[in-house]
Amino acid sequence: MLVHSNKMPYKHYHDQELAELLQSGDERAYAEIYHRYHACLYIHAFKRLQLREECRDLIHELFTTLWIKRSEITFKTTLSGYLYAAVRNRIFDLLAKQKLEKSYVQSIQHFAEYGLVTTDHLARQNQLRAIIDQEIANLPPRTRQIFEMSRKHFLSHQEIAKALNLSEQTVKSTVNNALKVLRVKLGTMMSIHPPIFF
Repeated sequence: MLVHSNKMPYKHYHDQELAELLQSGDERAYAEIYHRYHACLYIHAFKRLQLREECRDLIHELFTTLWIKRSEITFKTTLSGYLYAAVRNRIFDLLAKQKLEKSYVQSIQHFAEYGLVTTDHLARQNQLRAIIDQEIANLPPRTRQIFEMSRKHFLSHQEIAKALNLSEQTVKSTVNNALKVLRVKLGTMMSIHPPIFF
């Protein structure tokens, strides 16, 4: 276990020490990691995306996840290596979604203009469903379980509450929160397509 003196400024700690302190729930270590890497990670993302808002959201989400899942994270390399890899993975995910969204919008526009339900349109619909399934899979385990029981297995809030030994209000709140998260994640795609689970 890492032993450190509270008198020593956190800026003097090495990354490995900060990572260990972070995993133990040390908020000042987390703040130092944020201060040390926030700007350079943003620049790293912006060089590839050239989108200010998307980059800000991406980095914010990364650091939020870093804190929430601090006790679960395994730093297989270095702290900086983990952070840069996490940024790259989020960039790839974002680019994949943007590419799909652009293609899907084009497909919808084609349908509106020519009134034809094409094989391509159906393929886009399946791809969108796959993205929604992935976002559902990213929900916290308990939230995902309740949401899927409601939307995929068509159980009532009362039935879910009884099965999981929860109150109906808890089930209702969990489903509503899951919907809010998914709508934020899926954004524009939900406004151009009839809801699949919503």
